[in-house]
Amino acid sequence: MFKIAVIDGQGGGIGGLIVKRLRQEFGDSIEVIALGTNAAATTAMLKSRADKGATGESAVVFNADRVDVIVGPLSIVLANSMMGEMAPKMAEAISTSRAKKLLLSVNQEGVEIIGAQQAPLPHLVDSLIERIKAITEVNNV
Repeated sequence: MFKIAVIDGQGGGIGGLIVKRLRQEFGDSIEVIALGTNAAATTAMLKSRADKGATGESAVVFNADRVDVIVGPLSIVLANSMMGEMAPKMAEAISTSRAKKLLLSVNQEGVEIIGAQQAPLPHLVDSLIERIKAITEVNNV
């Protein structure tokens, strides 16, 4: 089964929205794994119907190379982002994972990606879903 890890921290609002939209588009044809930097984030993603959830550094490091796609805000590849919740080992595991990484360019960490569109979060998530559709079609999911 095609596996997508959704990684988020703090309150899990971004991750929760992503999981909700993945379920609307793909139903149960994909496996969605919620990886939170804290319990609140994991809980928010599980409430949005993620298949599984785990919390913390060990969970992110362990699962980063066991999925096909990793999605989340840009800050998941920035060490010590999310007010310190994103430990350096977590950011490194995500960055070096063989999984395809689809990151939302929400400007939370003072990092601006030149050339990236500035759009409201729901529009960014719509674009994310379209990209995942293209990837799953190539992989016959």
